Amino acid sequence: MSTPIGVFDSGLGGLTVMRSLIDLVPEEPIVYFGDTGRFPYGPKPAEEVLRYAIEIGDLLVDRGARLLVVACNSAAAAALDALQDRLPVPVVGVIEPGVRAARRATRNGRIGVIGTIGTVASGAYRRVAEDLAGDVELTCVACPGFVEFVEAGDVDSEQVHVLAERLLAPLLAADVDTLVLGCTHYPLLARTIGDVMGREVVLVSSADETAFAVRELLGVERVGAEPPACASPAPSPAPSPAPHRFLTSGDVMTFRHLGARFLGPEVEEVEAWSWS
Repeated sequence: MSTPIGVFDSGLGGLTVMRSLIDLVPEEPIVYFGDTGRFPYGPKPAEEVLRYAIEIGDLLVDRGARLLVVACNSAAAAALDALQDRLPVPVVGVIEPGVRAARRATRNGRIGVIGTIGTVASGAYRRVAEDLAGDVELTCVACPGFVEFVEAGDVDSEQVHVLAERLLAPLLAADVDTLVLGCTHYPLLARTIGDVMGREVVLVSSADETAFAVRELLGVERVGAEPPACASPAPSPAPSPAPHRFLTSGDVMTFRHLGARFLGPEVEEVEAWSWS
């Protein structure tokens, strides 16, 4: 069995990225860390999020991860460069794939980004957009409260809808035609967000784009592998689903219950992790 892909998030939101990975590369085992015991990351200082991300990155590499996916926009904004410099494995974030997808989708050049307070304040999306899509007009809006509703399992109540109407109003005023869900929790609110924004606005989740980036890296890794001497090519069997592992720094039962709801039957055994 191959060594796993490591994926982490401040909580459950990164399961949207994991779902895309499972669908795209089902033969790859994944070890997922949800740092629900220290959730949320968005309002925390960047230095604190950086420390958390380094601790989790080291842990997942120690657990055998040969590639790391930072499935958290707040952590990617604060720590992606540091993790890429520090760790001996490739590290993939979610911000650049989301911007690339939005650039392809927009028709009028006006793109919205919603994220946590930390992600928006970091300016990470603006920096990436300037590098990759300098001809677009970007409107970034922080959406405090969205992540907390998702972590509580509430993705479609009237309270969520009222909050979305208030928070998304600046994006409607900016006439964006494409909206990047700049937090991996937000795809779980896609129905509510779509109702508020209107069907003409394209919602972009970076989950699928990140999974494509991972598959490309894995393909390069396999191409670079040396075949055994004199080996005859054999037909490739259909990939079978790989086993996955889950760790959480928070309540195991809550993670298992909501994880199964948001990801699916792949969430079975969940290991408790303590930072103390």
